[in-house]
Amino acid sequence: MQIGDIAFEHAPIGLAMLENRVIRGCNRQFAQIFGGAPDDYQNVPLAHFYPSRQDYETIGARGLAEMRKTGRYSDERVMRRANGALFWCRVRGQSLTPDAPFMRGIWSFADLSEERPVVELTQREREVAILTCRGLTSKEIGLELSLSYRTIEVYRARLLEKFRARKLAELVAKLSGMPL
Repeated sequence: MQIGDIAFEHAPIGLAMLENRVIRGCNRQFAQIFGGAPDDYQNVPLAHFYPSRQDYETIGARGLAEMRKTGRYSDERVMRRANGALFWCRVRGQSLTPDAPFMRGIWSFADLSEERPVVELTQREREVAILTCRGLTSKEIGLELSLSYRTIEVYRARLLEKFRARKLAELVAKLSGMPL
């Protein structure tokens, strides 16, 4: 076994080689995070690990746009384990084919469960939460999601309630897993 193969297989973070958003290979830590063995994930579409098809498409479109500019993408999102349980995950990707960013890339996955428990959110609440953590204002989020800023304020109010946060800064801290 080559040193690169050893490093990939025993990395302390989940790693997966993707081709067109389909897993072609993953390491032990990836399989541990999602449940199962590395062989269970050969040729499995990444869509299998998203809470919804809409999440898969929305996050994919956002990631593709960023990767076309920089060749890299990262975010923190809710993902689904093989047993159906949802959890927060830090995801980072590097395209190996800059002209076609999703054709081939290496992606890392870090389980954030211990730092950030999952709170049941609707698809739209998840989108607003992610964009809020990116520092966007209600007006900017409204433009991004084609909604009025007042509607975004309603979603933020729901998030404040669900996360038992008193103000936006506290909500962002809870969403990002920062200690309070």
